[in-house]
Amino acid sequence: MSEAISLISTFATDEDCARGIEALHAAHIHNFRAFYPYPSEPLLEAANEARGLGRSPVRWWVLTGGLTGFLSAIALTIGTSLEWNLNTGGRPVASIPPYVVIMFELMILFGGISGVIGFFFHSRMPVFDPEPGYRSRFNADKFGLVVQCAENEVSRCESILRGAGAEDIQREAAPAAAAHGH
Repeated sequence: MSEAISLISTFATDEDCARGIEALHAAHIHNFRAFYPYPSEPLLEAANEARGLGRSPVRWWVLTGGLTGFLSAIALTIGTSLEWNLNTGGRPVASIPPYVVIMFELMILFGGISGVIGFFFHSRMPVFDPEPGYRSRFNADKFGLVVQCAENEVSRCESILRGAGAEDIQREAAPAAAAHGH
């Protein structure tokens, strides 16, 4: 079994890095990680397309939280009214119009909190240990792609990255978890 290698490539622009991701995708190489100093629409679109990702799953967290908040507000307000019924002027004990504000507020509160939790869950944050292949220049002014590949595919991957406009490519041994596809 050949040893896994990490190819750490540096790009000057987000268009070059996006072109590198698209070239890797076209070559059926999907074991890579992109680093960038600021969010870039072309880069995010290329990475999502290469990985087959569509829209963010965080929206389902927000929907679930919003519905939970709405149903909690109904249970809280109507349950409280029925428990301590204060019959004033012949009005119904559980009247919906006064509770609309509470239903709206809890829907927004639960939806917002669950959206933040979903964001942190899906972005795998916080990261306490830097990712393998990360370089500090990827936070300053350069874009980077770290490709995990077998030793016999290194030259192929290097030529793909150079063809996409990589300024610099470094080799290093891949960590044990990345070598096994984790």
